Amino acid sequence: MNSALIMFMGTPEFALPSLEALHLSSHRVGAVVTPPDRPRGRGLRISYSPVKKFALKAGIKVLQPASLKCPEFWQELKEISPDLIVTAAYGKILPPALLEFPPLGGINLHASLLPAYRGAAPIHRAVMAGETLTGVTVIKMTDQLDSGEILMQASEQILIEDTAGSLHDRLAAKGGHLLLQAVEALVSGTAVPVAQDSLAASYAPPLKPEEERIDWGRSNLEIYNHIRGLNPYPGVYTGFNGKRLKVRQAAYPVPEEKSAQPGEVLQIDGEAITVGTACGLLNLLEVQPAGRPVMTAGAFSRGYDIKPGFRFS
Repeated sequence: MNSALIMFMGTPEFALPSLEALHLSSHRVGAVVTPPDRPRGRGLRISYSPVKKFALKAGIKVLQPASLKCPEFWQELKEISPDLIVTAAYGKILPPALLEFPPLGGINLHASLLPAYRGAAPIHRAVMAGETLTGVTVIKMTDQLDSGEILMQASEQILIEDTAGSLHDRLAAKGGHLLLQAVEALVSGTAVPVAQDSLAASYAPPLKPEEERIDWGRSNLEIYNHIRGLNPYPGVYTGFNGKRLKVRQAAYPVPEEKSAQPGEVLQIDGEAITVGTACGLLNLLEVQPAGRPVMTAGAFSRGYDIKPGFRFS
């Protein structure tokens, strides 16, 4: 087999470099599977997923089953008869019957160095934890969460100034190249799958709404990592005067001789607000009051009369 007929399954921006790489390769993407359209944004208008938009522009057949077990989807699957199923951020575990249908099975691109950070939020969780190294992994899919045999891996440094957003973009691009390499290896018969060490596994569960609130009772470094780990989405906030203030950016903390109570404003220096934490100080650089645009912390302090001694909650 020199080329494969592929069914691609994915949804968000992360999947686009992978789909594009396959589309431009010698292999053929016979169909793209993505969840049904749903209302998005304040106006709750129906909008297409990034993967669907690409597929329509490229002239690729789009399937949007409400369930992967519905007869209509299986009829389409049998008509397409793919050699391989490829997923990237599809968002669901595929049933065994689906994985067993194509001759080459199914493979998945995951945004971590498995078995570390199995689960839904590997990029956010790695940045939040202050990790300095992560990567992308292509695995053979099973009906267990991100536990299949490893086909290929590539590492990526996490920079101290990285956000989940900046890391996401680099991993998506690197993942697209790696996924194509894994497909080539499978098709040529040169792939050498390696079992994961389940005892070394760690997990990246979905983000919870309560994690969006800054806990000033943590250290400055923990809060700094938390802010960048949830940037740009879903973002973090702190309370002020009974309202929410989104914190968009903070400075990497450095040792300071001064101190303040957790959440207390120590000083306002130019465009930064210095706030106390349970261990050390943190300089807030960019914030966003409810219903207002993003602004420097200094501009916020002047516009809302924030003075030293004020306490964020």
